[in-house]
Amino acid sequence: MQNLHPTKPLAERVRPQTLEDMVGQEHLIAPGAPLYQVVKNKQIPSMILWGPPGVGKTTLARVIGQELGLHFYFLSAIQAGVAEVRKVIEEAKKIGKVLLFLDEIHRFNKSQQDALLGAVENGSIILIGATTENPSFEVNNALLSRCQVYVLKELEEKDLLQVLDQAIQKDEFLKQYTIDIAEHDVLLQHSMGDGRKLLNLLELLVSQWPEPTHIRISNEWVGKVLQQKTSRYDKDGEDHYNIISAFIKSIRGSDPNAAVYYLARMLAGGEKPEFIARRLLILASEDIGNANPNALLIANNCFDAVHKIGPPESRIILSQCVIYLACSNKSNASYLAINAALETVEKTGNLTIPLHLRNAPTKLMKDLNYGKNYAYAHAYEGNFIDQEFLPDTIKGQKFFEPGNNARENEQRQFLKQKWKDKYGY
Repeated sequence: MQNLHPTKPLAERVRPQTLEDMVGQEHLIAPGAPLYQVVKNKQIPSMILWGPPGVGKTTLARVIGQELGLHFYFLSAIQAGVAEVRKVIEEAKKIGKVLLFLDEIHRFNKSQQDALLGAVENGSIILIGATTENPSFEVNNALLSRCQVYVLKELEEKDLLQVLDQAIQKDEFLKQYTIDIAEHDVLLQHSMGDGRKLLNLLELLVSQWPEPTHIRISNEWVGKVLQQKTSRYDKDGEDHYNIISAFIKSIRGSDPNAAVYYLARMLAGGEKPEFIARRLLILASEDIGNANPNALLIANNCFDAVHKIGPPESRIILSQCVIYLACSNKSNASYLAINAALETVEKTGNLTIPLHLRNAPTKLMKDLNYGKNYAYAHAYEGNFIDQEFLPDTIKGQKFFEPGNNARENEQRQFLKQKWKDKYGY
C-alpha cells in the first residue's frame, strides 16, 4: 500500500503519449483523419488548436512533438512575452527547426503575435498555438493565414468514461484501490466535457473516501464531496439533452415560466452560460424571425454580455432574454424558406445565372450580354420593377411564406402588391 500521494496531478500522470492513446477528437486524429495524416507523414504545418478547456490541446501538441522528434518548447501567453519568444527563435537558429507550443495564444497582443511571423514564415519554428477563443477574432490575420486551424470538440460521455477507465487501469497510485463507479451522471455533469477537470474530480473523490481500499463513486457521494445538491439530476434519466429540449420547446411555446424553470435547472446543473446563450441566439432567428426582428438583436446582445460578465451574474441576463423571447410573437418562416431553398439547390445543382443579373466588369463580358436588360429597381415608381431574378429552370418558385402575425402580414401585403401575378401571394 502506497501512503504518499503522488506529487504530479492525475491528469499529468496519465497524459497520453501517442495519438492512438488519445481519447476523443476522432474527426482529427482517427486513422485517416486530417491531422492524423499530417502527423504520420511528418509534414506538420504551424497550427492553431481551438477548443474548450480539457479536450487535449496540450496533449496533442506534446504528441506531435514526440512524433516529429523536434525540440519542444512550452510557453504560456499568460506568463511569457516577446523576450521568451525571441529566445526560442534564437535557439532554433542554432539547433535547427523546433516546435513551439504557445498556450492561451489569444492573450498575446498584436505586437507580441507579430514577433512570431518571421520564424513561422521561414519555417524555423513550427508554431502550435492553443486557444479557447475564436481565433478569427483573437489571432492576427497575418499569423492566422500562416497557420492551419483545427477545431477540437468537448469530450462526449463515451469519451469521458474512457478517460476514467484509462486512469483507473493505468495509474499506479489508483491501482492500489478497488474503484467502483456505480453512478457517473453527476461526475460527468460537473466535468462539462473537460477531461482534465474530470480527472481532478476523480482524484479528489479518491482522497476523500473514508475506507482504505474499496471506493464506491455514486451521485450522492460526488454531491457530498463537492458540497452541491444532487437533487437537480432527474433519477429517471432526464439529462442534458432532455432539459435543453424542454427549454427550447417552452420558449417556442411562449411559456416564460417553464422556460425560466428549465433555465434554472441548467444553471444549477453547471451548464455553461455561453452554451445557453448560443441556443437562444439560434432560437431567436429560427422560431421568432421577422415576427420580431428585435429578438435576434437582444439574443445577440445577451450572448455578448454573458461572455463578458460570466457567472453568477450572467444568470440575470439570460433570464431577461429568455422571458423576452418566450413572450415574443413567433414565426419560423425564415427557417422554412432557407430549408426549402437548400432543398431546391440540392435537387437542381448549379443553375445558370440569368444574363441580365450577371456582373459585367470587363468589355468582353459586356459583349457577351452580361448585365444586359437589367432594370435598376430604384429608377422605377415605388422602387419596383417586375423582372425575373431566379434561374429559368425554377422561375416563379416560392420559398418564403409569411407567418400569421402583424409584422409578417405587412410583408404579405407588400408581396401581394408587388408580386401578385408572379407568386400569387
